[in-house]
Amino acid sequence: MGLLDAGKTVRRKEKDIRILAQFVQVFCRENHPSPKKRFEYRHLDSGRYLPKAVMLCEECHDLLTHGLTKLLLCPHDPKPMCKKCTTHCYRPGYREQVRQVMRFSGMYLIKHGRLDLLAHYFL
Repeated sequence: MGLLDAGKTVRRKEKDIRILAQFVQVFCRENHPSPKKRFEYRHLDSGRYLPKAVMLCEECHDLLTHGLTKLLLCPHDPKPMCKKCTTHCYRPGYREQVRQVMRFSGMYLIKHGRLDLLAHYFL
């Protein structure tokens, strides 16, 4: 893999991190009225990858932590979309939760003007 390819892989993971965090935050905000705390992840510089503070309930905090861990430890290079991957890394309970989050947040963001996400659904 060339230097340029390595940079592309890093940018792709950074984008995946931002999208996962945004989707979990939208899902949590719209579905969980419980008290929220700022998301912190010790293996990630939150200021670099997440443009603003991500506020989540405890359940969504655990889901995002698990999702980021799996994303950062993905054995595939380049990393495929999880729904098209042959290796399922998420534990069964988390896997279903992530599906629900992606389905809900994707439609929510599309309905609220994020038409660029349509490509993610069809590709």
